[in-house]
Amino acid sequence: EVQLVESGGGLVQPGGSLRLSCAASGFTFSTYAMSWVRQAPGKGLEWVSGINSGDGSTSYADSVKGRFTIFRDNAKNTLYLQMNSLKPGDTALYYCAKHQGSSWSYDYWGQGTQVTVSS
Repeated sequence: EVQLVESGGGLVQPGGSLRLSCAASGFTFSTYAMSWVRQAPGKGLEWVSGINSGDGSTSYADSVKGRFTIFRDNAKNTLYLQMNSLKPGDTALYYCAKHQGSSWSYDYWGQGTQVTVSS
């Protein structure tokens, strides 16, 4: 069975950094695109960043561009999100999600890890 287990969230001050991890299992991790999606309190889901499988290309929401970096370690079946220069607006529950096939839809999600940016 597919499992995505996130970790690394926590409380951080504005301007600080945090690295999220998503341990994947139950599928051939290296052959699937992956994304990070977040949900702030009272708001809908917001796509944050994605990374392709084949060419490893990355993409980012404008709100995090230049501050966040997505990368993957296929040998460890792990997806990461390095978050720098964090802002209070980054406060959200962060999910890793597996893309279904080669589409922009997701068929599996992690449990989410909470990121709170506050002084």
